[in-house]
Amino acid sequence: MINDDAGLRRLLGEAKVIAVVGASPKPYRDSGAIAEYLVRQGYVVYPVNPNYDEILGMKCYPSVRSVPQPADIVDVFRNPDDLDDVIEDAIVSNAKTVWMQLNVVNESAARKAEAAGLRVVMDRCIAVEHRRLRAE
Repeated sequence: MINDDAGLRRLLGEAKVIAVVGASPKPYRDSGAIAEYLVRQGYVVYPVNPNYDEILGMKCYPSVRSVPQPADIVDVFRNPDDLDDVIEDAIVSNAKTVWMQLNVVNESAARKAEAAGLRVVMDRCIAVEHRRLRAE
Protein backbone atom coordinates (compact mmCIF):
# COMPACT_ATOMS: atom_id res chain seq x y z
CA MET A 1 0.00 0.00 0.00
CA ILE A 2 1.36 3.39 -0.96
CA ASN A 3 0.73 5.93 1.81
CA ASP A 4 3.78 8.17 1.81
CA ASP A 5 4.34 11.37 -0.16
CA ALA A 6 7.47 10.06 -1.89
CA GLY A 7 5.60 6.99 -3.15
CA LEU A 8 2.60 9.01 -4.28
CA ARG A 9 4.81 11.57 -6.02
CA ARG A 10 6.73 8.82 -7.85
CA LEU A 11 3.51 7.05 -8.82
CA LEU A 12 1.88 10.20 -10.21
CA GLY A 13 5.07 11.23 -11.96
CA GLU A 14 5.58 7.89 -13.69
CA ALA A 15 1.95 7.39 -14.72
CA LYS A 16 0.84 8.30 -18.23
CA VAL A 17 -2.43 6.35 -18.67
CA ILE A 18 -5.32 6.46 -16.19
CA ALA A 19 -8.58 4.51 -16.43
CA VAL A 20 -11.32 6.25 -14.41
CA VAL A 21 -13.76 3.57 -13.28
CA GLY A 22 -17.20 4.98 -12.52
CA ALA A 23 -16.63 8.09 -14.62
CA SER A 24 -19.81 10.10 -15.04
CA PRO A 25 -20.97 12.90 -17.34
CA LYS A 26 -23.13 14.29 -14.52
CA PRO A 27 -21.67 17.65 -13.45
CA TYR A 28 -22.33 17.04 -9.76
CA ARG A 29 -20.25 13.83 -9.73
CA ASP A 30 -16.59 14.12 -8.75
CA SER A 31 -15.56 11.34 -11.13
CA GLY A 32 -16.16 13.47 -14.24
CA ALA A 33 -14.51 16.57 -12.81
CA ILE A 34 -11.48 14.56 -11.74
CA ALA A 35 -11.23 12.82 -15.12
CA GLU A 36 -11.28 16.25 -16.74
CA TYR A 37 -8.61 17.52 -14.30
CA LEU A 38 -6.37 14.54 -15.12
CA VAL A 39 -6.70 15.23 -18.85
CA ARG A 40 -5.68 18.86 -18.26
CA GLN A 41 -2.63 17.61 -16.37
CA GLY A 42 -1.49 15.70 -19.45
CA TYR A 43 -2.57 12.16 -18.61
CA VAL A 44 -4.22 9.91 -21.19
CA VAL A 45 -7.59 9.22 -19.58
CA TYR A 46 -10.01 6.43 -20.41
CA PRO A 47 -13.46 6.78 -18.82
CA VAL A 48 -14.87 3.40 -17.76
CA ASN A 49 -18.60 3.03 -17.25
CA PRO A 50 -20.85 0.51 -19.03
CA ASN A 51 -23.77 2.96 -18.92
CA TYR A 52 -22.29 5.53 -21.32
CA ASP A 53 -20.77 5.56 -24.80
CA GLU A 54 -19.00 8.88 -24.28
CA ILE A 55 -17.96 11.06 -21.34
CA LEU A 56 -16.39 14.52 -21.69
CA GLY A 57 -16.04 13.98 -25.42
CA MET A 58 -14.01 10.79 -24.86
CA LYS A 59 -15.05 7.27 -25.81
CA CYS A 60 -16.22 5.45 -22.70
CA TYR A 61 -15.33 1.80 -22.12
CA PRO A 62 -17.53 -0.79 -20.39
CA SER A 63 -14.69 -2.28 -18.30
CA VAL A 64 -10.99 -1.86 -17.53
CA ARG A 65 -10.17 -4.91 -19.64
CA SER A 66 -11.76 -3.22 -22.68
CA VAL A 67 -9.49 -0.15 -22.46
CA PRO A 68 -7.14 -0.25 -25.48
CA GLN A 69 -3.89 -0.05 -23.48
CA PRO A 70 -2.78 -1.06 -19.99
CA ALA A 71 -3.50 1.59 -17.37
CA ASP A 72 -0.73 2.85 -15.17
CA ILE A 73 -3.46 3.77 -12.67
CA VAL A 74 -6.98 2.39 -12.38
CA ASP A 75 -8.74 5.20 -10.48
CA VAL A 76 -11.84 3.73 -8.83
CA PHE A 77 -15.06 5.62 -8.05
CA ARG A 78 -17.20 2.64 -7.04
CA ASN A 79 -18.94 1.25 -4.01
CA PRO A 80 -16.29 -0.56 -1.94
CA ASP A 81 -18.41 -3.73 -2.01
CA ASP A 82 -18.32 -3.79 -5.83
CA LEU A 83 -14.56 -3.96 -6.38
CA ASP A 84 -13.99 -7.65 -7.15
CA ASP A 85 -14.62 -7.27 -10.89
CA VAL A 86 -12.59 -4.06 -11.07
CA ILE A 87 -9.61 -5.69 -9.36
CA GLU A 88 -9.87 -8.75 -11.61
CA ASP A 89 -10.00 -6.52 -14.70
CA ALA A 90 -7.01 -4.51 -13.48
CA ILE A 91 -5.02 -7.71 -12.99
CA VAL A 92 -5.99 -9.24 -16.36
CA SER A 93 -5.31 -6.01 -18.24
CA ASN A 94 -1.79 -5.61 -16.77
CA ALA A 95 -2.57 -2.40 -14.90
CA LYS A 96 0.16 -1.21 -12.55
CA THR A 97 -1.81 0.48 -9.77
CA VAL A 98 -5.30 0.49 -8.31
CA TRP A 99 -6.19 3.84 -6.74
CA MET A 100 -9.33 3.72 -4.58
CA GLN A 101 -10.82 7.19 -4.18
CA LEU A 102 -11.90 8.81 -0.92
CA ASN A 103 -14.24 6.57 1.08
CA VAL A 104 -13.50 3.60 -1.16
CA VAL A 105 -12.01 1.20 1.37
CA ASN A 106 -11.87 -2.54 0.77
CA GLU A 107 -8.99 -4.32 2.49
CA SER A 108 -9.60 -7.69 0.82
CA ALA A 109 -9.65 -6.08 -2.64
CA ALA A 110 -6.40 -4.27 -1.79
CA ARG A 111 -4.78 -7.53 -0.67
CA LYS A 112 -5.92 -9.29 -3.85
CA ALA A 113 -4.45 -6.51 -6.03
CA GLU A 114 -1.18 -6.49 -4.10
CA ALA A 115 -0.92 -10.29 -4.23
CA ALA A 116 -1.12 -10.00 -8.04
CA GLY A 117 1.72 -7.45 -8.04
CA LEU A 118 -0.30 -4.23 -8.33
CA ARG A 119 0.42 -1.19 -6.21
CA VAL A 120 -2.52 0.10 -4.19
CA VAL A 121 -3.59 3.51 -2.92
CA MET A 122 -6.74 3.54 -0.83
CA ASP A 123 -9.08 6.21 0.52
CA ARG A 124 -7.34 9.16 -1.17
CA CYS A 125 -8.42 11.53 -3.91
CA ILE A 126 -6.03 11.45 -6.86
CA ALA A 127 -6.74 15.10 -7.76
CA VAL A 128 -6.24 16.35 -4.20
CA GLU A 129 -2.97 14.43 -3.89
CA HIS A 130 -1.78 15.60 -7.32
CA ARG A 131 -2.49 19.25 -6.49
CA ARG A 132 -0.94 18.99 -3.02
CA LEU A 133 2.23 17.27 -4.18
CA ARG A 134 2.62 19.58 -7.16
CA ALA A 135 2.33 22.63 -4.88
CA GLU A 136 5.07 21.43 -2.53
